[in-house]
Amino acid sequence: MAVKKILITVTTYPLPSRSYDELVCTAGILEDGSWIRIYPIPLSFLNQIKKDTGFKKYTWIELDVKERTDDFRPESHSPNNYDVKIIDTLGTKNYWKERKKICLKNIYTNKAKLLNDSKSPTNISLVTFKPTKITNFIVEDDSKEWKDEWKELRKQTDLFAEIESDPEKLIPKVPYKFSYTFEDDEGVSSTLMIEDWEIFQLYWNCLWDADGNEKTAIKKVKQKYFDTFINQHDVYLFLGTTMQWHRRRANNPFVIIGTFHPKTEQQLSLDI
Repeated sequence: MAVKKILITVTTYPLPSRSYDELVCTAGILEDGSWIRIYPIPLSFLNQIKKDTGFKKYTWIELDVKERTDDFRPESHSPNNYDVKIIDTLGTKNYWKERKKICLKNIYTNKAKLLNDSKSPTNISLVTFKPTKITNFIVEDDSKEWKDEWKELRKQTDLFAEIESDPEKLIPKVPYKFSYTFEDDEGVSSTLMIEDWEIFQLYWNCLWDADGNEKTAIKKVKQKYFDTFINQHDVYLFLGTTMQWHRRRANNPFVIIGTFHPKTEQQLSLDI
């Protein structure tokens, strides 16, 4: 057992396609800049509406964890308990200066190197990636209801323990998939799905503001993640693998599990 100091950077939206334990992926960065994946985390523990657990982005916590023996990915750990000690939350001052010190210590810029490092024996599965260019934001239709597998997950795990309401209502199904297309430092293009909790929550917020108009909500989501981010922010991508596709050695087992997007620093002009 080991108590680790972790800067929480990622919480993905629940996806029934994940393994039982991995239904929600929570990840963070240690003080030395290395990544750690923490699961299982009960959804009730992440329900920040009813319960402030401290599992919020860019919050330093201390948590007693152990390496998982059933997961070949080196970053994967399990909590020994859920006694979280909240240390501090890093703010956004000076273009996210304090966050950058931790989150940008180790950066990938090349797809081939990333995929090579994801292979055995290193099996890297969590990284910060800096795209040279983001060329597209893709929205695709998805099913409006959770698959039966979601209901089976409720029966077979304790991930929903202590949730007072129906988890299918608490975590509603977003009927769309979101993806980025981006280029690496050699101009090689990739299209990866975005599984960050924030983009799905943004959709629900936009849908509420749009009085239920899905087209308007989608337009607003794209406006933020494509137009605003590209024109006003310096965007990095947090990438992670799912154990299923990583184990199968898929051509690219990564998905986008979060974005790191400080505003672009303004360069002061010098009068000569």
